[in-house]
Amino acid sequence: MSEREREREKIVLFWLMQIEGIGPVKLRQCYEKTGSFACLYNIEEKEAMERKLFSETDWRHLQQAKKHFAEREESYHTLAERGIQFISFLDESYPKRLLFLHDRPAALFVRGKLPSEGASAAIVGARNCSLYGKSFTEYLARKLSEQGIQIVSGLAAGIDGAAHRGALEAGGETFGVLGCGITRCYPDENYPLYEAMLTQGGVISEYAPSVLPLAGNFPARNRIISGLADAILVMEAGERSGALITVEMALEQGKEIFALPGRATDRLSRGCNRLIQNGASILLTGEEVLDYFSLRYQKKLNVYEKNINRLAKPQKMLYSFLDSEPKCLEEIVKKTGMGVSTCVNALLELELQGYIRQTAGLFYRIQSQT
Repeated sequence: MSEREREREKIVLFWLMQIEGIGPVKLRQCYEKTGSFACLYNIEEKEAMERKLFSETDWRHLQQAKKHFAEREESYHTLAERGIQFISFLDESYPKRLLFLHDRPAALFVRGKLPSEGASAAIVGARNCSLYGKSFTEYLARKLSEQGIQIVSGLAAGIDGAAHRGALEAGGETFGVLGCGITRCYPDENYPLYEAMLTQGGVISEYAPSVLPLAGNFPARNRIISGLADAILVMEAGERSGALITVEMALEQGKEIFALPGRATDRLSRGCNRLIQNGASILLTGEEVLDYFSLRYQKKLNVYEKNINRLAKPQKMLYSFLDSEPKCLEEIVKKTGMGVSTCVNALLELELQGYIRQTAGLFYRIQSQT
């Protein structure tokens, strides 16, 4: 795929992401069935329906959106001058942690930068938190940041803001995942944090810059918060807290959960106490979290030795096919005879295990041995 073709893919994706009813799961399915976003602009209705790419309602929305394509393309070309990166899952810089999510964002809007693949903790909790919860959160974020652990949260009022503030005070890097467009800060009171994070971390959104902070956006963005982290720390949460949505998503993603205990009669502690009762690790001093990260990352170093024979059959086939010369996804699918979805998943597995490397766009090669 040429640079021009890759750019066209991203322009069409930018347009598709702003069409009503076409969310990340639908975009993923369309890409896996066609291997291209650009082809969706010109696809005929008969083919689209035969391949089950869109419902009739989605198709109507798609045709209506074509009237605004030129406007969307112009907006896309202004992103860079506005300090906004548009990073699709086709880009090498797309977070590896998010690639395995079945509903991964097709692309992210970013100001500042994205978290590295190093240790990362998500800190979540109540907006209307107690003074104790806020103070403990700032203390914990400082403590973790001093040890080089990245802090991820949602830049909301209460616990989120305290987490970002503690990390910034410690000189660490912190990342806010927004439930609105990347150029907006919600709530307004956290704008100083937003500005500081542009140089000491970053702000991230899957929503176009003009999108308002609508209520339905916030539960969806929680999967990104948990997806970018190794562990989720719940500071204060009622029994129906939005933070528990993040926990549910984190458990589905196989993440470690820590919870701050509180009095049985304290409304803001009921959710945390319930999590501990159900098996979450208890959070008392922050040392528990540091011990977890020490073991996790030391273990990764100790067991990094590779053994090709342990790979599943699709991964073995792909590893045998690839060499030091980058090959594009289209060629890999054609030569191996695999389905696009099977091939993409196997390639992601190999990349995350360090066997191969995605060089640019959808080109892959064997990772050099060291």
